[in-house]
Amino acid sequence: MTKSAASNRPTRRAFLTGVSATLAAPAIMRHTRAYAQNPVVKVGHVSPRTGPLAGFAEADEHVLGAIETIFSGGLENNGKSYGVEIISKDSQSNPNRAAEVAADLILGEEVDIIVAASTPDTTNPVADQAEVNEVPCITTDCPWQPYFFGRAGDPAVGFDYTYHFFWGLEDVIAAFLDLWDHPDVSKAIGGIFPNDADGNAWGDPELGLPKPLAGAGFTLTDPGRYQPLNDDFTSQISAFKQAGCEIVTGNMIPPDFATFWAQCAQQGFSPKIVTIGKALLFPSVIESLGDRGDGLTTEIWWTPNHPFSSSLTGESSKALADSYVAATGRPWTQPIGFKHALFEVTADVIRRAADLDDPAAILDAIRTTDIQTIVGGVNWAAGPVKNVTKTPLVAGQWQKTGDGFDLVVTSNAPAPEIAIGGELKLL
Repeated sequence: MTKSAASNRPTRRAFLTGVSATLAAPAIMRHTRAYAQNPVVKVGHVSPRTGPLAGFAEADEHVLGAIETIFSGGLENNGKSYGVEIISKDSQSNPNRAAEVAADLILGEEVDIIVAASTPDTTNPVADQAEVNEVPCITTDCPWQPYFFGRAGDPAVGFDYTYHFFWGLEDVIAAFLDLWDHPDVSKAIGGIFPNDADGNAWGDPELGLPKPLAGAGFTLTDPGRYQPLNDDFTSQISAFKQAGCEIVTGNMIPPDFATFWAQCAQQGFSPKIVTIGKALLFPSVIESLGDRGDGLTTEIWWTPNHPFSSSLTGESSKALADSYVAATGRPWTQPIGFKHALFEVTADVIRRAADLDDPAAILDAIRTTDIQTIVGGVNWAAGPVKNVTKTPLVAGQWQKTGDGFDLVVTSNAPAPEIAIGGELKLL
């Protein structure tokens, strides 16, 4: 195992000696798995079930229920069947709360592996807790730059206990540039970025959108960071109008985009393409906008038409999405694939670890992962930096069909294996 500053931090066991008796007592009294009649691997899970990021966790109940059914028969490791207990906690869309529940899972529940998903507000505090307490951690649903550099990661060193799979800003930039390549649209872009981990990463002059946009001949108007849950975007809209912006891009939570988009209409700003990360991922948000949702564009992580299948069940992407729609009566949503894949990877690690009582063995199984999942390949030997591996990304548009909306892939330059489903229509 590589050595880093994390190696000199207190271990979870050492840390327990300094916390209250209410946390220490379960650690002292807990029987080890070596002596248990029915060995169980405990997996902690953190996700924003409530709050402004809840759209990312809309499918959690369904996905977790299906995974628990799959795991109910146990997972084989070294000729022995292990039960898997998933303990899920709500971050409430708050990074402080995410850190708190992660600490409870690690120190109180003594989970063997912790997993988390949905924006750096969730992945980063959970991963930080796992790193300092020396617990194997797998995360997803966050571009890798806000995850890695947002945690002060050094590409030459990386982290010891925390691993992430998702796409990066270089992929979203390539997808957006392909999406915006239209003869009837000027290269004047308005950028709207919140003052949070995602917004600061997307708007970063060196690592974010500005430099590659300039390199591709686009002129970016960036009025500066706004505070999340803002109720007045007049200054941003005025700047975009003055600069003649025909494209708007950025990264916003759904409530902020709803406010911004309504004020665009009120103030007579009508861009030809609006491509917003995070806020426009979910059908529930698009439906809430009514006709104003038609034609909006976003990055696309996963759809029922992606050419991948589950390593756990053999289900195709379409079958996985159809099961969600049939069970819930709601439209499919992109995080379904990644929430399922998170447990595909976890199951693969549990099956391959040389010794499930040894965190180092679990880490070795994570590092040597090479698996095809419902969202594509996961292999940490082939990532852009240590602890990161990438999944494919495309871009597309919400197009009204009958009584609802379909998310149609309209550009696939970064991932040609994902089929295009239609043409971009200007707003």
